[in-house]
Amino acid sequence: MISQYQESLLLPARTFQSGPMNTTYEDVLEHIDSGILLFDEEGVLTFVNKQMYGILGLNRHSLLGCTLIHLLSNIQMNRFKKRQVLHGYREMMKKGKPSYEFVDEYGRYWKVSLHCGEHMKGSYLFTFKEISDYKLIEQTAYQNDSLAMLGKLSASIAHEIRNPLTAIRGFIQLLHPHLHQLGKEEYAKIILAEIDRANDIIHEFLTSSKPSVPQVAMIPVSALLKEVVLLTESEALMKGCEINFYPLQEEMIISGDIKQMKQVVLNMIRNAMEAITDKIDDSMGRIELGASREGAEVRIFISDNGKGMDICTLDRLFSPFFTTKENGTGLGLSVSDRIIKNHGGCISVSSRVNEGTRFVISLPLIQ
Repeated sequence: MISQYQESLLLPARTFQSGPMNTTYEDVLEHIDSGILLFDEEGVLTFVNKQMYGILGLNRHSLLGCTLIHLLSNIQMNRFKKRQVLHGYREMMKKGKPSYEFVDEYGRYWKVSLHCGEHMKGSYLFTFKEISDYKLIEQTAYQNDSLAMLGKLSASIAHEIRNPLTAIRGFIQLLHPHLHQLGKEEYAKIILAEIDRANDIIHEFLTSSKPSVPQVAMIPVSALLKEVVLLTESEALMKGCEINFYPLQEEMIISGDIKQMKQVVLNMIRNAMEAITDKIDDSMGRIELGASREGAEVRIFISDNGKGMDICTLDRLFSPFFTTKENGTGLGLSVSDRIIKNHGGCISVSSRVNEGTRFVISLPLIQ
C-alpha cells in the first residue's frame, strides 16, 4: 500500500472534482492552529486549510487536485520550502517515520505528523504544527538541568581543590624568601598568580550555580557607574584603552543588590577591554559608559570599539559555558543575564565584526 502511494504521489496532476464535505468539519479544520494536507489513496491532494497555504506561502485554492510533484514545481513556493517538503516526504514515506521536525527560514520549529492506515480509509493526512514554544521550554529545562548538575559539581570542586590550593599557597609564601635569595622570585609570583586564577575560576562556578540571595537596597545609578569607573580606569589604561563616562542628566534610582549590579557592569567593561586588546588594528581603544531614562526604565550602556562579534557568537552569547576566550569559563555573561532578569530587567546587545559592541542593560526605576 505504502509503495503504491509513494508512486502515485509523483504522478502528474489530473482534474480533480471535490466531493461533498460536511461544512461543520470543514470549518473546524479551517480554524485550527495546524496546517493540513489531505491526500486520497491515489496521491491527489483533496483538502488544504488556510493555515497550510500560509505555511507554504501560496495563494488559496491553487493546490487542489495536484500531486507532490506538481506541488514541488509550483513557482510561487520558494526553494527552501520545496526542500523541506521533499525531505519530509523521504523521512515519513520512504523511511516510515510517523513525524518529522524541521526549522524554517525564520528560525521557527515545526513538526509534521502523518496519519494513515485503515482508520483513514486509504487517505493520508499530514498536519503541520509550530512547536517553537515547546522547543524553548525544552531548551530552558535542559539549561536548568545543566545548572543543577553544575551546582553539585561546584560543591565537589570547592571541597576537593580549594583546600589543597590553600595549602600550596601557604608553602609557596614560606618558600618566597629562599627563592628571593636564589634569584627565582618570579617563580613564586607566577605560582601565586596561577593559584589565584584557579580560585577565581572555582568562585565563578560557585557563583553561577549557587547565586547569593540579593540584598535589596536603593541604588543611585550615577554612583554605581562612577565607582565602577574608578575600579577599572587604571586597568583600562594598562591595556591601551580609555573609559569615557558620560555624566547623567538626572539622578535615577534602582532597587537591587549593589554587589550584583557592580558585578554585572564590571564584567561587561572587562569583556570590552579584552575585545579591544584582541582587535586587529592598533587604534586607541575606547569604552563608553553612561545611562539615560526611557519611560519607567533606565538604560545603562557599555560600548567599545573592539573586534566585535558575528551573528553565530551573538546567538550563543548568554549560554552557559559558551566562550570565545582561550582561558574563559563561559559563565560571566550567563550569570550577568540571570542577575539582571532577577532584578526585573533585561540585557540587549548589538555588534559588528571589527567595529565594536554595545550592551544595554534595562532596569525598572524607582519612581
